[in-house]
Amino acid sequence: MARTPSNMIDLGTIAPEFYLKDTQSNNSFSYADLKGEKGTLVFFICNHCPFVHHVIEEVVRIANDYRVQGIGIIAISSNDIVNYPQDAPELMTKYGFENRFEFPYLYDENQEVAKAYDAACTPDFYLFDNQNKLVYRGQMDDSRPGNGIPLSGSDLRGAIDGILYNRSINPNQKPSIGCNIKWKQ
Repeated sequence: MARTPSNMIDLGTIAPEFYLKDTQSNNSFSYADLKGEKGTLVFFICNHCPFVHHVIEEVVRIANDYRVQGIGIIAISSNDIVNYPQDAPELMTKYGFENRFEFPYLYDENQEVAKAYDAACTPDFYLFDNQNKLVYRGQMDDSRPGNGIPLSGSDLRGAIDGILYNRSINPNQKPSIGCNIKWKQ
């Protein structure tokens, strides 16, 4: 499995807008439709990546813990489904159901949203404040498949808590590591 790090775009970057179909509800949404009152977590995942499989239970726990506190939660898959049919929208619906997603799982068919966010891997996390400014990008925590470190979500939870409780967020952030986004040829 490839180990691709996230691109650490500049903190303060304004969240790129999008309009994508949600594979859970079959409705289409923009960033503005889904953003949270206090902040918004946008993350890129896919159905087949072992790095995503490793973290998905903690991602869902984080989403459930924080969406009720005013954090918008948005999952996006941008993979090429011609060469990776296991990431097709109908299988995204199934994956979201099996993992009890209570948040939208959007399909970025033309990959423009992944490019706008400079997403590089799955999972790749972007946290925006209530002014839609990037305050955190990078890893959920230090756990990776096979490294023996238990999942905690500590890095991402610390950043979200920073938004909610008006605490400073450490600008020294570690990139996420995962499978590369499967770009169309």
